Amino acid sequence: MYILEPNRDYRDFNPAQEAGDDRSALQAAAARHYDECYFDYLFAWCNRDNLALHYGFWDVDKPYRQHEALLRKNQVLYEWGCVETGHRVLDAGCGIGGSSIWMAKQHGNRVTGVTISAKQAYYATQHAKRHGVAELVDFQVADFCAMPFADASFDVVWALESSCHALNKADFLAEAFRVLRSGGRLIVCDGFLLRRSFDARQWREVKVCLNGWAVPNLCARDEFAALLARQGFDNAKVYDITEQTMPSVRHMYRVAKRLRPVQWLSRRLGLRTGAQTANYQVGLAQQVLFDEKLTEYCIFTAGKP
Repeated sequence: MYILEPNRDYRDFNPAQEAGDDRSALQAAAARHYDECYFDYLFAWCNRDNLALHYGFWDVDKPYRQHEALLRKNQVLYEWGCVETGHRVLDAGCGIGGSSIWMAKQHGNRVTGVTISAKQAYYATQHAKRHGVAELVDFQVADFCAMPFADASFDVVWALESSCHALNKADFLAEAFRVLRSGGRLIVCDGFLLRRSFDARQWREVKVCLNGWAVPNLCARDEFAALLARQGFDNAKVYDITEQTMPSVRHMYRVAKRLRPVQWLSRRLGLRTGAQTANYQVGLAQQVLFDEKLTEYCIFTAGKP
């Protein structure tokens, strides 16, 4: 059996490429993944309107299209997280600005997005200008485990499929707690482990996902809840939205299968980078993690007293 323990980096990596401490190596890998896969995401997953680098939310029995489900996820987090128009929001792990721009455009929020990729910050800024909300959003290159903001700077910390990139999830939660004002809200949406032991075949699929998305490890639901309490958050709630996520899981799998000949030929011709190939492989492996109930998908909300 293979065991995935907290706070360890289980990715395979090239030491020559990732020399340095664990955090900087991990950040370099994540930046490389998102930089090299930018156009892949726009082509195969999201579009220039939703700019969503995350799973969608599919209300049961509603015939959404992919684009609509990706936007629906923003609305669900906004409503369930009790975000209000006047709230100052930190988008921790903002990607190319999808959620930040959506909040500014739909609700008039002022949003600061942070990412470890300078290219993502640049792309997000350009997208904000194109969407007409450049005066409401600001994108910065920063580590969300060590942010350059004063204490009590934000009303909301929003982390949509980003906290998984933290080597130690407690480091992220400590920073989120620090920059939140009293009465502020934390919203975390991510995948969580349902088990920590795997057979050899399952472990291969888990490693494909960790490698392909530059994620060091995953947290279990109860462990994350305990970390929230230990940090000082209160009124924590968890919503299991695995069922509402599964259509996106299957959509990603179908897209990957359709693109298999293109991936194979492009790789043979030397037109695909290692990060792009690894990202493609996750599209197939991630369905195994959900179908075999190795992972679940949840929203956490919590407050700072």
